[in-house]
Amino acid sequence: MATTREAIAARMKKLQAQADALATKETAKVLETIHELMAKHGLTTTDIDAHVGGKRGAKKVGAKTVVNKSVAAAKYRDPKTGAAWTGHGRAPSWIATAKNRDRFLVDGATVTVKPAIASKVKTAVKKASKLASPRVGKGQRKGPQPALYRDPKSGATWSGRGRAPAWLAGAKDRTKFMIG
Repeated sequence: MATTREAIAARMKKLQAQADALATKETAKVLETIHELMAKHGLTTTDIDAHVGGKRGAKKVGAKTVVNKSVAAAKYRDPKTGAAWTGHGRAPSWIATAKNRDRFLVDGATVTVKPAIASKVKTAVKKASKLASPRVGKGQRKGPQPALYRDPKSGATWSGRGRAPAWLAGAKDRTKFMIG
């Protein structure tokens, strides 16, 4: 009995349909088991999303486990892949370039918009606190410093911190290079 290519293709199609039916049946069983376990332990999909991607190391014998009660619920969700983001930390690529993130909001999540004045006040308070306490550990100031020395020829300046520039390093008397 000779088999033709059409007969083999039809047979392959029939076998593929059987394989798909078995996969669907197995998936339904697994999903049913998952739903039962979630109901038994009182879990929601938000709880599962909060733990996806977390690193879990081997537990030491006798180690106490601490339950983290500050796990945030997903605030944004990618409609294409279903990936979730809480809104904290670095934004994932699917939302990082979006100008308006409202279309990614999960139902029930609200975005609180801070007025621009509040952020300006915070910035002003930070600057004032830095000015009030300019010394930070071991007698060093933090951040850029005002120039203390100027080269009369080139106009280059130096703050007095770090290695002295060549135009000042060889000078015996640095007072002639001092600014005001």
